[in-house]
Amino acid sequence: MNHSRNEQLLARKASATPRGVGVMAQFFASRAEGAELWDVEGRRFIDFAGGIAVLNVGRRHPKVVAALTAQLQRFTHTCYQVVPYESYVALAEKLNELTPGTFAKKTALFSTGAEAVENAIKIARAYTGRAGVIAFDGAFHGRSLFAVALTGKVQPYKVGFGPFPPEIYHAPFPRQGVGLAEAKKAIGRLFKADIEPTRVAAIIFEPVQGEGGFNVIDAAAVKWLRTLCDMHGIVLIADEVQSGFGRTGTLFAMEHYHAQTGVLPDLMTSAKSLAAGLPLSAVTGRAEIMDAPAPGGLGGTYAGNPLAVAAAHAVIEVMHEEKLPERGARLGAQLQERLQALRAQVPQIAEVRGLGAMVAAELRDPATGAADAEFTRRVQAEALARGLILLTCGTEANVLRFLFPLTIPDALFAEGLDLLEAALRAA
Repeated sequence: MNHSRNEQLLARKASATPRGVGVMAQFFASRAEGAELWDVEGRRFIDFAGGIAVLNVGRRHPKVVAALTAQLQRFTHTCYQVVPYESYVALAEKLNELTPGTFAKKTALFSTGAEAVENAIKIARAYTGRAGVIAFDGAFHGRSLFAVALTGKVQPYKVGFGPFPPEIYHAPFPRQGVGLAEAKKAIGRLFKADIEPTRVAAIIFEPVQGEGGFNVIDAAAVKWLRTLCDMHGIVLIADEVQSGFGRTGTLFAMEHYHAQTGVLPDLMTSAKSLAAGLPLSAVTGRAEIMDAPAPGGLGGTYAGNPLAVAAAHAVIEVMHEEKLPERGARLGAQLQERLQALRAQVPQIAEVRGLGAMVAAELRDPATGAADAEFTRRVQAEALARGLILLTCGTEANVLRFLFPLTIPDALFAEGLDLLEAALRAA
């Protein structure tokens, strides 16, 4: 029996890699450019997933390729903690400047979003001398043991991996328009029944939840969290691993909340699109908090890898030169308009929400109102069969999320929207 190239590779994958490393697509990439990808059998796909929010500047952007090529000619690794290099310092300076807030800041570089989150917690603990951390239901903060303990979604992230580190507590997420009263009541209960506020080091939240369903936090909730943290000496951490670097219509989602409420976090995490696909993350925050850990307490062998740092410098240039946050806002509005128009023909579309180009469609059974994970799966499969890569999310697996590269040409974006509509109608 003759097997296709993809079938052969799937068989090898099943034999060589563990089932815990799950994959969505049943085909293998051969090459990619911008917002397009071709598999090993030559089939073309439009990418509305962006490597899970990693490819805001697209694949192989000429500026990123040029920056990587130049760095390859100089050096690929020294370990910054052994022999430092200027590009790391320059990137820290840029992030200190670009993140919202004019107070004195410092930045430390790492490799992954989970590393950034864990180090933000380490920094908060070192600064406060406390252990407790409060996160939110539906949150996703990474797959390492501490980060997954912060994560508020059991399947598939927590199953079989416990026990988890202690002193981590969850509260309902105060999404836009709903849930603030419930969150206030829950944290009040925590302070009465589980941990006194003087033992809480940090409260961590995503401005827009990623895996949780692209739930946008309420501006009033951000203001309340800031007041709560100030009252009790708690460090407020905004996790912008997924929402950062132009995805929400501004360079960082917290810019929206600063404009609305004047609120700023003490620490921010960034990763994913920071380096256009190379492993790089950062923690940026108030200088006095960032300086709390002793020398040697932060870092990593590959942290701030020079190739990834070179890519990040190029990404920042592209963001500004091509006005990608503004373009993301425009494309996100187009997508929301198209999805809203489809609600009459596709009654399973219960809600369309998002911020900028971080857009989601929540799918529910129109008769019962129950989360329709099966319909969501069918839409994803129909889209893939037509050549459109989509991601799902949500604690009930009933949300389509859209993370297309912000550099996607208008014609290609329109083609992708047509494929999306066809998939929704066919499912």
